[in-house]
Amino acid sequence: MNKSIRQMLDSYEQHIFGQSLNLTLLLTAFLAGGHVLLEGVPGTGKTKMVRILARLVGGEFRRVQFTPDLLPSDITGSAVFDLKSGRFETLKGPVFTNILLGDEINRTPPKTQAALLEAMEEKQVTIQGETYRLPEPFFVAATQNPVEFEGTYQLPEAQQDRFLFKLLIGYPDLEAENQVLKQSLSRFIVENEQQPLLNLADFFQLQEQVRSVKLDDSVIGYIAQIVRKTRESEFIRLGASPRAGISIAESSRAWAFIQGRDYVTPDDVKMVVRPALRHRIILSPQVELEGGTSDQIIQEVVSSTPVPR
Repeated sequence: MNKSIRQMLDSYEQHIFGQSLNLTLLLTAFLAGGHVLLEGVPGTGKTKMVRILARLVGGEFRRVQFTPDLLPSDITGSAVFDLKSGRFETLKGPVFTNILLGDEINRTPPKTQAALLEAMEEKQVTIQGETYRLPEPFFVAATQNPVEFEGTYQLPEAQQDRFLFKLLIGYPDLEAENQVLKQSLSRFIVENEQQPLLNLADFFQLQEQVRSVKLDDSVIGYIAQIVRKTRESEFIRLGASPRAGISIAESSRAWAFIQGRDYVTPDDVKMVVRPALRHRIILSPQVELEGGTSDQIIQEVVSSTPVPR
């Protein structure tokens, strides 16, 4: 494993307990240049996960609390007329940062949610007809609560498809919860004292190295078959889009890089396929009535797909 990556994960796990896989997947998405939707009940450390990631890479971090009265301009910025100069001046919004946390993104109407579409896909925003590039690297992490639906707005499919991963943040096990309590009571590690392990230039270099990880034609074919089977399954009403296949390919490169390899294996694909697809498919009504989950159906699709040698 890359030394810098190992140091980051070790430091990460000193702050967040019982979420080792999700922490690695969050870093995988950031290295792959994607964005992440974090879903979990309040108090499971979603905001803390993103804030500490920003500290580790030395990036600028901003948080936006999504509310029903939030406007698109509150995120992207706006043009304001300056009486002294007699000209319009652009006031850039919180989206102009390296790591943006959209807290409870499903509490704002679709019009405001859509304000992030251009930023997430094109790494740019348009304010009053002028286009502005966003800082590099640019990473969006959005959170939502899976159990409280009053006053929320379901994310449109186009919005969900912009997220590379959807991570499910569950409760820690008993041992991890003991560690959480001990750390909180002893103040052993103060979050604000976490020093960056990298700078943005170093992290950008790591992203460049991820892009050089080899993806064999047989593995590309394996990914394509998995995505295609989601469209053919009787248990899935709406299958994954071509963008889903691209997301699996890019994230499997990043996962292989974290494991210290310069090539992708089918096992790397299997590690990222569920977080890359669980928000991109819609199950059939029968499966939903029987209590089936996206992860279960995705696992069945992967199990039925021949693995290349």
